[in-house]
Amino acid sequence: MNEHSGTKDRAEGQFHQVNGKIKEVVGNMFDNQYLETEGKKENLSGKVQDKVGQVKKVFGM
Repeated sequence: MNEHSGTKDRAEGQFHQVNGKIKEVVGNMFDNQYLETEGKKENLSGKVQDKVGQVKKVFGM
């Protein structure tokens, strides 16, 4: 793997966090439990991916 892999994971993770938060807020505004739950899942998935990217950068992966 190259050193950009960690950076890519972090960027994608942060994108998913923002996208998930938007879904969560919109779902909450329109009382759409499904959209709100999907947003929470995507936000969490983005946080995990961001952490994976941080670990990759630390270990030079």
